[in-house]
Amino acid sequence: MGINNGLRISDLLKLKVKDVEGAKQGDIIRVREQKTGKENILLVNKATHKTLANYLKHRRPGPEEYLFPSQKGSGPITVSAANRMIKSWCDQINMRGNYGTHSLRKTFGYIQRVHYGIGFELLCKRFNHSSPAVTMRYLGVEDKEINGILMNEI
Repeated sequence: MGINNGLRISDLLKLKVKDVEGAKQGDIIRVREQKTGKENILLVNKATHKTLANYLKHRRPGPEEYLFPSQKGSGPITVSAANRMIKSWCDQINMRGNYGTHSLRKTFGYIQRVHYGIGFELLCKRFNHSSPAVTMRYLGVEDKEINGILMNEI
C-alpha cells in the first residue's frame, strides 16, 4: 500500500480493517496525517485492491483490528517494527542499500516522476509538501539531472 499511494507509514499503520473492508477499486479512503494533521487520501488502485482482498480473505480479521496488528498487544505494529521487516525482506532478496519504510513513499514518487512523467507540482500536492522545491530535494534531484536537460536541443 505504501508504494502504491505514497502515504507515510505512520498513517498506514493506524488503519483498521473497518476502514478498508468492502473497498472497491477506485474507492477513496480518507486519512488524517499524523505528521501534518492534514487530510489525505488512500485511493484503492488495482494493486492495493488485490492485496487487500487477498489479505482479508485469508486472514479474516475483525473490523476493529488494525490492518497491521502487533503481536505484542492490541495496537498496530510500530514504525520500527515495519522498518525491520522491510530491511529483512530486502536482505532476503539481496537488495543492496539502506531501505526502510520511507523508501516506499520515495519509490512511489520516483516511479511516478520517472516512469509516468508526473511533475513535481503534482507530487508536491500528493506528499503534502510546502513547495515543489521540497519535493525535488525529497526525491533527490541532482545537478547531473538538471544539467542533462541542457543537452536537449531546441
